[in-house]
Amino acid sequence: MKPVIGITPSPSLDAQPHGTFLRYVLNEAYAAAIETSGGIPVILPPQAENIAHVLGLVDGLLLTGGADLDPSLYGATQPHAATYGVDPTRDCFELDLVAAALAADLPLLGICRGIQVLNVALGGSLIQDIPTEVDSTVPHRQQAVGLPADAVGHDIEIGDHPAIAGLFDGEILGVNSFHHQAIDRLASPLVAVAHAPDGLVEAVVRPGSSFFVGLQWHPELMFRRHPEQLRPFAALVVAAAASRLVGAR
Repeated sequence: MKPVIGITPSPSLDAQPHGTFLRYVLNEAYAAAIETSGGIPVILPPQAENIAHVLGLVDGLLLTGGADLDPSLYGATQPHAATYGVDPTRDCFELDLVAAALAADLPLLGICRGIQVLNVALGGSLIQDIPTEVDSTVPHRQQAVGLPADAVGHDIEIGDHPAIAGLFDGEILGVNSFHHQAIDRLASPLVAVAHAPDGLVEAVVRPGSSFFVGLQWHPELMFRRHPEQLRPFAALVVAAAASRLVGAR
C-alpha cells in the first residue's frame, strides 16, 4: 500500500454573494509532488484536538508554505510592521503536529513557512523581515524582480551532512525564493546544511530522526521544469513507506 502523506493547508477567507467563508486551501503543486513521488496526499485541516488520531492515519507529514507565524511564539516582543496573515489556529496545530511527530519519529518535510515552523517548534527564532533586517542583495522574493515561480532565483550552497546526502547532487543548487522571513537563531537540535549567498539558512536537518528536513525554497513549484527538485518529496515518501513497514509509529 502506498504511504499516506498528511499535508497542512493555509486558511483563506472566501467572499461569495451568499456569505464569507473560512476555507482551507492547498496549492495543487504540493499534492502533485507527493503523488508523482508515489505517495497519497491527504489534506489535514487545523484542529485543536485529535492530534494523535490524525498522526495514526498518516505515514509522513508535509508542512507547507504560507503566512507568518505569530512572533510571540519565538519570543519577539512585538510583530514587525511587515508581519501578515497570522493564524493562531494553524500555528498551534502545526506546532502540535511537529511535537507529536517527533515523539513518534514520523517523517517530516517542511517547506518555506514549514522550515520556520520546524525551527520554532524546537526553540529557534526567526528574522521577521529580511528586507529591513538583513543587508542583502539576494532576491528572496523573486516575484518582485519579475521571475516566474519555477525559475531559479538564486543559488544555494549545500553542505555534506549525511542527512542531506542523496537529495541533491553537487554543492551548488539553483532554487526559487518567495519569503520575507527566515531562520535567525537555529534551534539546537537542528543542523543547517544549506545557505544562500548572504548566509541565510536554506535547509536544515535533525540528526537522529528517521527523516526530518526543512527547505526554505519551494521545490514543489520547480519539479516539473527541474526534475531534481522532486527528490525531497520522493525521499519523504520512501521514509514514510519504511515507517509504515517497520511500525515506527
